[in-house]
Amino acid sequence: MLSALILLPLFGAALIGFWPAQMSGKLSRRVALLVAIIILLWTVLLAIKFNVAEVNQQFVEFIPWIESLGLTYNLGIDGLSLPLLVLNGLLTCIAIYSSDASLQRPRFYYSLILLLCAGVTGAFLAQDLLLFFLFYELELIPLYLLIAIWGGERRGYAATKFLIYTAVSGILILASFLGMVWLSGSSSFALASLDTSTLSLTTQLLLLGGILVGFGIKIPLVPFHTWLPDAHVEASTPISVLLAGVLLKLGTYGLLRFGMNLLPEAWTYLAPWLATWAVVSVLFGSSCAIAQTDMKKMVAYSSIGHMGYVLLAAAAATPLSTLGAVMQMISHGLISALLFLLVGVVYKKAGSRDLDVIKGLLNPERGLPVIGSLMILGVMASAGVPGLVGFISEFIVFRGSYAVFPVQTLISIIGTGLTAVYFLILMDRAFFGRLSAQVTNLPRVFWSDRIPAVILAVLIVIFGIQPAWLVRWTEPTITAMVNTQNVVAVSLEPAKSKT
Repeated sequence: MLSALILLPLFGAALIGFWPAQMSGKLSRRVALLVAIIILLWTVLLAIKFNVAEVNQQFVEFIPWIESLGLTYNLGIDGLSLPLLVLNGLLTCIAIYSSDASLQRPRFYYSLILLLCAGVTGAFLAQDLLLFFLFYELELIPLYLLIAIWGGERRGYAATKFLIYTAVSGILILASFLGMVWLSGSSSFALASLDTSTLSLTTQLLLLGGILVGFGIKIPLVPFHTWLPDAHVEASTPISVLLAGVLLKLGTYGLLRFGMNLLPEAWTYLAPWLATWAVVSVLFGSSCAIAQTDMKKMVAYSSIGHMGYVLLAAAAATPLSTLGAVMQMISHGLISALLFLLVGVVYKKAGSRDLDVIKGLLNPERGLPVIGSLMILGVMASAGVPGLVGFISEFIVFRGSYAVFPVQTLISIIGTGLTAVYFLILMDRAFFGRLSAQVTNLPRVFWSDRIPAVILAVLIVIFGIQPAWLVRWTEPTITAMVNTQNVVAVSLEPAKSKT
């Protein structure tokens, strides 16, 4: 059942890319959307069949692959990966649906999106370190091409910068994975057979350092963040939706799965520094967002700040904070996707994202009133207004982290206030006031342009009112993971003395 989630997008990409007859852009889009919908429905079916009370991997698939290297085709799903898989399926459908019907080389474009979906899905399902790395690298080339070919004026620079940063990320992660296996004496890269408890604290710290920097680039955390604003600004709207909504979550997922879970002793030792790092990312990302005049770049910097909350919660490593980290990943995926979609509609209709140019878009007669209303909901969710999913995820993060890191948590809460500041600036300058002369006579916005944003807005409200529908899948897995972390924390002082 899990292999189907990887094979379906691969089959769809091959079908679209290598169909012998000429395939129009509309037909390519329909085929890609059909494949994406099937993937989403298949993921929902897995969620229905998923045993919430089971903390171990479910629907496990194991096939020996390259035994001489210790590489196995080992897939599994648990409460940590399941909501991310559903999010990936949903946003892939939205990205394909939102793509411009008149874009150039549509067959290549939709094939790359499906290939990207397969790589992300495989990374979330992989239960083998080397297999995860292969899928982690698989998504690199499609995203590079999607930015480099269909991006903006500086697409070559942004795509190359993304490629270099992510390549360095992969090298560090692979080095840490190889070190875990070889230094622990394991004969396989399978997660189930890996025992890092025999490693000294110094060795664990070195390995964890590679993982932190590697996944820190992907998240991204300050100071490894500089590729993200450029990539977002130059990428098309659907690609920005996937980049912010799903691909950044590979970094936070990797920290939880391979950092906190595999190297708990070193993680506990570095936890205070990680919490401080989170504070720096939150404040820096939020401060940079305030200074932006490009709407898309403002939303991009907001992602840096909000991903800092995930690191803070993971550093605290309490059951509640870690649950909040997963909630923050899902809520940020929904909210950032909504904001990028709406900014894309504004740019498509108004021809600009510059806050010095556009104004008064909430005008009910000649502006974009529905888009403006959805944008108000999106920025309220991002700022943590009660009743929306952003509030509950941030509240759980802060509530769970405060007991361990009260100072860092209180400082991070300032980030929510800064979020309100920069998004109030965006709303005031772009949507309120008199409609500026540069954006008069705007083209009509059809409901086909609004449907993806409306779907995301509905989910943001539903999960904000009833978050239990989301956390029930994750809570048992997270509790079991953190219990291991707590056992290690109790025995950390003797380990420090030996080191």
